[in-house]
Amino acid sequence: MSDATLLMGAVDRGEPEAAEQLLDLVYAELRGLAASKMARDVPGQTLQPTALVHEAWLRLIGDRHPKFKNRAHFFRAAAEAMRHILIDRARRKRTQRHGGGYERVDWDDLEVVVDASDDRLLALDEALEKFVREHPVQADLVKLRYFAGMTNEEVADALDISVSTAKNYWTFSRTWLLNELERG
Repeated sequence: MSDATLLMGAVDRGEPEAAEQLLDLVYAELRGLAASKMARDVPGQTLQPTALVHEAWLRLIGDRHPKFKNRAHFFRAAAEAMRHILIDRARRKRTQRHGGGYERVDWDDLEVVVDASDDRLLALDEALEKFVREHPVQADLVKLRYFAGMTNEEVADALDISVSTAKNYWTFSRTWLLNELERG
């Protein structure tokens, strides 16, 4: 068993300091995944990778003692937590109270700045909800690739599938989701 799996068992049993030791062990990897994901986002993003990791950690562990079967299960849960944080943030930004429906005008250049990434992210989330019902394993792969920023090799390891299967799933998933987004 890996150190992470042993520490997950200790967290499950409620052992003091186990969660902190687990965070120390996986923090760099989680932060790297968050930074990778956010580097691909639209410039001007105010959420920092460190904040995303910390918020995801609180959602995963918080004051609970979650049960993770292994490292792969943990990273699936982390990707799901990051996904929900980003989706919640996009929804909040679209609300009327936060200027939803309005465009920002830069008076110096008189150019309209529109952050379409929130709309795109929310549309992707809707399509992904449909996709998870029909293709749960492929949906896990999408969450790990898109929301946690993992590579095909990392996802293959996390899902215990071959790299070629991960590549095939990724191609299929992107095609399915793109078709769904174009219909919506």
